[in-house]
Amino acid sequence: MKRIIFWLAAMAAVLTVVSCKNQERKPLLPSISGKAGEVLIVINKEYWEDNVGTSLRDLLASDCPYLPQKEPLYTLINITPGAFTDIFQIHRNIFIVNIDSKATNPSVMFRSDIWASPQCVIGVNAPDSETACRLISENGEKILSTLEQAERARVITNSIRYEEVTLRPAVARLTGGILHFPGGYTLKKQTDDFLWVSYDTQYTTQGFLIFKYPATGTEADFSRDTLMTRSNEYMKANVPGMFENTYMTISNAIMPDVRYIKYKDREFAQMRGLWEVYNDYMGGPFVSHAFYSQDGKEIIVLEAFVYAPKYDKRHYLRQVESILYSFEWGIGDTK
Repeated sequence: MKRIIFWLAAMAAVLTVVSCKNQERKPLLPSISGKAGEVLIVINKEYWEDNVGTSLRDLLASDCPYLPQKEPLYTLINITPGAFTDIFQIHRNIFIVNIDSKATNPSVMFRSDIWASPQCVIGVNAPDSETACRLISENGEKILSTLEQAERARVITNSIRYEEVTLRPAVARLTGGILHFPGGYTLKKQTDDFLWVSYDTQYTTQGFLIFKYPATGTEADFSRDTLMTRSNEYMKANVPGMFENTYMTISNAIMPDVRYIKYKDREFAQMRGLWEVYNDYMGGPFVSHAFYSQDGKEIIVLEAFVYAPKYDKRHYLRQVESILYSFEWGIGDTK
């Protein structure tokens, strides 16, 4: 308890000291606890029930975009500083709010692996609730990005550790690189320009459609209309539904969102939306990455989708999206 009180009273100093010791302590750190998508909020009750708590809920528990039903971005667990004991200190994602009139350096701090590994710790240090709300608002994008990257990195690490390496040759031949699929994924269909890889259970499907087509070298290559048209062509030709004249397609009920992203020296168009089965009632969320081949002559599309009618879908979608981010050039046996 003394350690926690001191930490909350002088957050910036302690975080700096701990981070300097991370390298020598890291081998001794326990594994993280908690479920994927959870964030532990350590904050005094009065602030959690006031505008600071509202700011945190508006940021971290807002609706996850492009899901068929409402689900929050993160599941928030709230405890007071006095309850922040050893059992909670090893949680995967921790967000600590310290509001103290004596705070001289209002800031938001980002650290990793303080009490466990791989752990994400975010701290807000402010003299009053108004300053805390301002800091949360001004740093909202970075806060979300830090949590998302932490969740993504954990999935990728496990995917590499338990990778289904038998899928590497097919992906490498088609794309010139690999995706790190964990065990359980199997190849369902393969043509010269298309792959369908899937992990199926009794009630869920997490699938990947990988395809390529000639590039025009113009801005239209990555427009929403072009990406939707090409995806629909490959899905109609290769992903049939359960009945005659049914097939997978992008839903027009809510138009997909397209954003242009640079990640680890790779640039791609990310499309996010909903899919459905034409003439049937199946559907769910999807996300895709589209980018030029290494020689620039083709567009490569990696499209991940989820079908989980009995369950919330946020966790399943975050898993497949993380696998998309695991793509690497020039790795794997192409024989």
